[in-house]
Amino acid sequence: MRLSLAFGVLMLIGKAAAWHLTNSSSIFSDAIESVVHVAAVGFAAFALRLSRRPAGGRYHYGLERVAFFSAGFEGALIAAAAVSILVTSIYQWRQGLPLQRLTLGAGITLALGLANGALGWHLIRTGRRHHSLILEANGRHVLTDCITSVAAFAGVGLVILTGWKPFDPIVAILVALQILYSGAQLVWRSAQGLLDYADPEVERALRDALDGLARQHGIEYHGLRLRATGGRFLAEAHLIFPYATSLGAAHHTATLIEEALARSFAHPLEVTTHLEAAEDHDERHAAGHGR
Repeated sequence: MRLSLAFGVLMLIGKAAAWHLTNSSSIFSDAIESVVHVAAVGFAAFALRLSRRPAGGRYHYGLERVAFFSAGFEGALIAAAAVSILVTSIYQWRQGLPLQRLTLGAGITLALGLANGALGWHLIRTGRRHHSLILEANGRHVLTDCITSVAAFAGVGLVILTGWKPFDPIVAILVALQILYSGAQLVWRSAQGLLDYADPEVERALRDALDGLARQHGIEYHGLRLRATGGRFLAEAHLIFPYATSLGAAHHTATLIEEALARSFAHPLEVTTHLEAAEDHDERHAAGHGR
């Protein structure tokens, strides 16, 4: 995250200089994206530090879910940048297009964009390896910044090649629409996490593993629930044992199942189980529990 923040500041300085040199709408869109990026990375770095605090005090489950808030904040900033680019590009198109020193500005923009692309790939790879939504979201934002730079280079390049200046604001508007979509995706993913959305593929993998373990130990289960925290998954299930099973034996089996699930799962997983007796299960529970 420190690397991302340092890159963000350098990118902002370079893109602002390129825009000052050229008065290009597409390069302006790239510079605005970098302003947003620096603000978003600063907040993401704070969120990452906060999410790594151990559970305790008033936060019994830790602060990992700040990752969803961070992703939503970053997505909202991206969307705001897109609106700003749209407004400015249309305004400059109507007011005239006093472009200048395009070759130099295009070269600076392309070089910065390629550097951002390498950083974005590194952040996404690191975020996936450590199951960090904050790093992955930041990496996707950096890649969006890279795409913006390449598009800005393309817009300026088309003007240089054809001499038709409207190519510049047209490309800027297309870039704005693309990053608006990217920002909306981040906001939607943030909302899903905050609302405890259970990914069907993750749930299916967990249920398949639990089915096999239940058969292996000769028991049944129900009430499986799953939630994501942004860095790991929390799951709970009710395990059903014969009434004659001692509490010690049932707890031992439940512990084996919890540990086996955590070891076999592709993501960091914490499992909590509740022990029940088969014979009086229906009496103890209200109707409506599905297995």
